[in-house]
Amino acid sequence: MEKTMPTLSALDTNRIIEMAWEDRTPFEAIFFQFGYAEADVVKLMRHQLKHSSFKLWRTRVHSGVSSKHGKKRNPDMLRFKCSLQKTITHNKISKR
Repeated sequence: MEKTMPTLSALDTNRIIEMAWEDRTPFEAIFFQFGYAEADVVKLMRHQLKHSSFKLWRTRVHSGVSSKHGKKRNPDMLRFKCSLQKTITHNKISKR
């Protein structure tokens, strides 16, 4: 039996893709805000991106440059929110 993922608006889908490309935003932040685990994000990215873009993203996530995995992050890196981003309230992002 396959798990059903939450239905997303186009705006939410774009935000997840944006967060997935950001090096300092961990998968835990995406899960906290949208309920999408790492495997769900990978499926979404595979479906939404061109094949070459998906390959670039996966290579970047698994390289030492990205800190997408919480356990691999520097312990000094406590925040998963950009200082320029407005506050997040109950899984919704304030207007920019």
